Amino acid sequence: MDYIALVILGCAVVTFVPRLIPALFIDKLDFSPKFEKFLNLIPYTALAALICPGVLTVDSQLWYIGLIGAVVAAGLSWKKVPIGAIVIITVVVLISVYSIVPFF
Repeated sequence: MDYIALVILGCAVVTFVPRLIPALFIDKLDFSPKFEKFLNLIPYTALAALICPGVLTVDSQLWYIGLIGAVVAAGLSWKKVPIGAIVIITVVVLISVYSIVPFF
């Protein structure tokens, strides 16, 4: 094995082990309901932290495009539309907005 393959294998082990250990022992731990609620909210918080900067920086010329997309997607998800339909409808709305904007 050459040096690059060893580095890749080492990186794989280093990222796999910290994920494996909690998965093996999580059943033995007993969390309070408040802490469980906190743990359940972490994915939503991380998703918001990833999405918000992208919404605000999607197009430097038309800064409001990202906000329009976020509002459309949030409204559709509020109405419990399936995720695939949310993506397709949001893309169609944003393509429509992009095609209308040059006329203003």
